[in-house]
This record gives sequence, C-alpha cells and structure tokens, in this order.
Amino acid sequence: MSLENMEALEVRVRKLVDVVVELRQDKDSLEEDLRAAKERLVKHEELSLGWEEERTSIRSRIEKVLGELEFLDKSSSRQEG
Repeated sequence: MSLENMEALEVRVRKLVDVVVELRQDKDSLEEDLRAAKERLVKHEELSLGWEEERTSIRSRIEKVLGELEFLDKSSSRQEG
C-alpha cells in the first residue's frame, strides 16, 4: 500500500471517528430529552388524576345539593297541595 493510500485511509478513519463521536453526543442528548419528556408525562398524568378526582368530588357534591333541592321542592309541593 502506498503512502498516499495510507494517508487517504487515515483521513477516512478520522472522519469516521468524528461521525461516531457526533452520533454518540446526539444519542446522549436524545436520551436526556426522552428522560425529561417522560418526567413531564408522569407529572401531567399525576395532575390529570388529581383533576379527575376533583371533578368526581365536585360532581358528587353537586348531585347531593340537587338531591336536597329536589327533596325541598317535593316537601313544599306536598305542603301546598
């Protein structure tokens, strides 16, 4: 193998090493982005569950009040009639 060919091979190998280093950095960055996205998803899911529990509680309280209003309405109708 000639010296020219060796130098060309060396240049190619260096370029490949640079590409591998860049790809590893990109991979690390993407893994960090994915980890952060998963953390945000977990927080959003927790918030969503909290909102669902609050909605259920509010609905239950409203239904209770409506039931009491119906009872009062029925009681006053009986007294009038």
